[in-house]
Amino acid sequence: MDRRGLRQITGTQALSEMAPLFDGWEETMIWSALGGCMGEVWCLAEEQSPRVALVSISDFVFFAGDDALPDAKELVLAFLEKTGERNAIIAPQNDAWLQLLEELIGDTAKKYERYAIKKDPNAFDKERLHQYACALAAEFTMRPIDAELYPIVMATEWARDFCSSFSSCEDFMVNGLGVVALRGDEIVGGCSAYAYYPGGIEIEVDTRHDMRRRGIALACSAQLILNCLERGLYPSWDAANRMSVALAEKLGYEEKGAYTVYEINP
Repeated sequence: MDRRGLRQITGTQALSEMAPLFDGWEETMIWSALGGCMGEVWCLAEEQSPRVALVSISDFVFFAGDDALPDAKELVLAFLEKTGERNAIIAPQNDAWLQLLEELIGDTAKKYERYAIKKDPNAFDKERLHQYACALAAEFTMRPIDAELYPIVMATEWARDFCSSFSSCEDFMVNGLGVVALRGDEIVGGCSAYAYYPGGIEIEVDTRHDMRRRGIALACSAQLILNCLERGLYPSWDAANRMSVALAEKLGYEEKGAYTVYEINP
């Protein structure tokens, strides 16, 4: 029997009808896709009332729904067929989805832990954040990512993720937010919106390898958080490693716990 392909869910009403499949999952990139901001929502083709679905934003993929159905396995296989050689970081909704992914891609994927960070709008000490932002060494200059800096960011391979999830410079100027640290004309670090959702952004932070441990990530992250709070946006943080957790905690966040992801074609 031929395997079914995928069907993209579009339209405000159709997206809202998918929300129960992801209920209780505090992941802002899911909120972004379901809110029609960015990313894609997919189900199996010819399925009128989907019971399994996935959200895809940039490199991240989130599987959800009734994992006990044969459709769950078919959805994963259809996604793998569709993506081909594209890199993807796959997050399962629960242990059952985790077991299914282990069965289907465990031999070919990199398995590791990321760390969820609690979402608490009252967690931030603005005075302390201001001190961190102002502590950037004099050899560096901090600037917002504007239309002039956008193409420079996109041309800087290690820094592209500061803007690359957005479709264009115009899209980033309207919906994104970010700051970078410069030494002369070179970008050496920064903090930006990896994605946006109704009421907030998902943070991306990085520093050029040879410029690390100089307070750049701390200063840029503090400034971006302050910029978000001034605009009534929540700066959501999800940590790829323990160093990211430590930085988040210094900024006022609190770790929620580890979760497992699979990375294919890394």
